[in-house]
Amino acid sequence: MNYVFTPTTQALLNTGNLVQPATQTGKLLPAARDPVTGEFVEIAKIFYQSTSEIPETRGVLGLLAHLAGGSPLEPLVAPVHLTMAPLQIAQTHVGFQKIYRVLNSLKINLAVMQATTAVIGVGNVSPTILSAVNLEQILQLKEEAKQQRLKIKDGFIDLRHILKDKGVEVIQHMYKVAHDSKFEVHRLQLVNGYDVFSKGIKRCQSALTVGDVKLRNSEINSGREELFEALKIYENSCFLEGLCSAGQMRKMECVWAIEQAIAVTFQLQRAYDMVSDRLQELQSKIHQHCLTVVKECQSELELDFLFPEVIRILGHDLNALEFWHLEADWMQTLSPKDQHQLASLDQLSVDHLKSTIQTPFTIVAPEFSLYENLKPKSHFLSLRDQLAIALKPELRRGQEFYITQQAIATGYPALAPSNWQEISDLTVANLYYYFKFREDSMDIYPNHEELEQLSVVNCGLNLKSKI
Repeated sequence: MNYVFTPTTQALLNTGNLVQPATQTGKLLPAARDPVTGEFVEIAKIFYQSTSEIPETRGVLGLLAHLAGGSPLEPLVAPVHLTMAPLQIAQTHVGFQKIYRVLNSLKINLAVMQATTAVIGVGNVSPTILSAVNLEQILQLKEEAKQQRLKIKDGFIDLRHILKDKGVEVIQHMYKVAHDSKFEVHRLQLVNGYDVFSKGIKRCQSALTVGDVKLRNSEINSGREELFEALKIYENSCFLEGLCSAGQMRKMECVWAIEQAIAVTFQLQRAYDMVSDRLQELQSKIHQHCLTVVKECQSELELDFLFPEVIRILGHDLNALEFWHLEADWMQTLSPKDQHQLASLDQLSVDHLKSTIQTPFTIVAPEFSLYENLKPKSHFLSLRDQLAIALKPELRRGQEFYITQQAIATGYPALAPSNWQEISDLTVANLYYYFKFREDSMDIYPNHEELEQLSVVNCGLNLKSKI
């Protein structure tokens, strides 16, 4: 994360006249504080990591940072409001407005995700269908819904007029899904699940206007129970059976939106320890869900859809949730007086930065460029593994071990580097499948000579130095 303060505040931070508070682990937080009086003076605007913080040798995430360095966070599922400033639940109009917007944002996310799940439908889909509901389209739909240009009915958005320019095939497919008796059962479950979720959200939002603390907490507890009921519906293993990998990803994104809403209810009650626990569990769940979907991906078509989306989640959503997690931990250390003061600063900082940093909304998805850049240098199986490694880095060690064993056994010691940290995930995955091809002689792997070139050209290893 990069924090952007106003020039005056940044100058005072540089001279030590102001300081940034830090978590117990030493991570800086987006606030400027007077070290003498202890008063907070400003909350920063948050931007994505710069290129210098993630070297390209780390592979997929490094290349993403190269493309997206310095851009504002634009999460796919997490509400962007969470990255603007600490979520204060002091008795202020501004604090309530923020929470109200966050809960609305989660309702929009859920509606968009399940509406596009309905477009995908059950069974196989074509590249045209998947491209009509890909990452860029989702970001656009979220913005349209946020500006109230899309109507949500029964948890769905009528996408026919929005996607009409995507071609006849998309419209015909949507008509087919709408009249598919197999999907109708799922649609009814989605309608029911969204209805329960929406009732829980509305109950929590109405609780914000209740002055009596005991009654407000009672209403929040009731709203949270409904959110847990909605979560059960969406997490049911029998729910949305038969979806392709792309559809499974959408289903999981619905679950994450509900999980975040539950975390917000605990934040409303200042139960920051519970918020922290829920967010830590959610981050772990997102990693595992994505890894499951990636491992089950069986075609290049589905990977074309999943790759940019998973990278957006890794680079933006998990960053936003981690910041929220750190924020919740920090809030537990602050006095009620400090929390109240931060609440009063929140709108001041946001308004000032809006006037000084004008960044009109545009759909920016550098993940597509990243993927198009990687595809000529690799192949489906290797790219799928690189994505899995980005989600779970320890998976790489198994490939490194296999490469070392095979390199020694086949007389190519130069392909067993002594320092694996200098070798990118792309090269490791390509070398792994190079040796798998040699060992297994399986037709599913690319041409031997092509794979050989892909494997070694990017790391400077000399394949010719055979013993």
